[in-house]
Amino acid sequence: MSAEGGTRAIVAALVANVGIAATKFVAWLLTSSSSMLAESIHSVADSGNQLLLLLGGRRAKKQATPEHPFGYGRERYIYAFIVSIVLFSLGGLFALYEAWHKISEPHPIESWQWVPIVVLLFAIGLESYSFRTAIRESNHTRGDTSWVDFVRRAKAPELPVVLLEDSGALLGLIFAFFGVVLTLITGNGVWDGVGTAAIGLLLVGIAAILAVETKSLLLGEGADPEATRRIEAAVLAGEGIERIIHMKTLHLGPEELLVAVKIAVPGSERADEVARHIDETEIRIREAVPIARVIYIEPDIYRPAESTVTPG
Repeated sequence: MSAEGGTRAIVAALVANVGIAATKFVAWLLTSSSSMLAESIHSVADSGNQLLLLLGGRRAKKQATPEHPFGYGRERYIYAFIVSIVLFSLGGLFALYEAWHKISEPHPIESWQWVPIVVLLFAIGLESYSFRTAIRESNHTRGDTSWVDFVRRAKAPELPVVLLEDSGALLGLIFAFFGVVLTLITGNGVWDGVGTAAIGLLLVGIAAILAVETKSLLLGEGADPEATRRIEAAVLAGEGIERIIHMKTLHLGPEELLVAVKIAVPGSERADEVARHIDETEIRIREAVPIARVIYIEPDIYRPAESTVTPG
């Protein structure tokens, strides 16, 4: 997944959310609708999240240092995890609190009744534009993978985060729309609170999904099965290598993969021949999987494990 595609989706979402947040706040000030307030805070949280993703992408480009010899690629995962916390606390929990307050003390929308409808329709249009951008950028690398698997398995966090945020934003706007419409029709402010509660539960659920997925990336994920297969084929394609004894991979960042492999070499080979075969193997691995930038190859003599008989 290209970083450029993720950046385009983030910027589109940021522009949309800033405009949406401003109009929602105006609508809340005019109508005192809790759904509009919850959606306003939701858009502010989303805008802050997009800024966090951009900051993480920028910091991840820093050069490696003696203290961090493998670089800062995982900064993108850290900031994506912070996004899940912001979405949970500032978005979800605030909406649930506001819903409880509104249901406990319901008030109808008595003034500027047409404003929230217009604002919500405007916001749906902007969010649809942002969501369309995220889908288009994701399709460049998603291939035949389902959307669920794409969110779960993507090593670059930006597009899955924006996809989840935008889908949640659209659903939240629909919940707010129905809450406001039912409040206007019935004159009962409880419906406004119900819509707000639905928004809060939705945001908490999305935040939980983001936290689980980014936690897995922070702990360290290996290469996907297809990349692993290509690496193994590249290792075994050259001469002087009898087999792979064992191999491990680890993503140091979305576009940087560490490969550590122990290979079996003939016992009769000279040291200079082994060194040449290792150099050639590194070249083949990088050609097969360009993001394999850190490679460690350890030569050894293959010794099958001897079976042991447990005394009776």
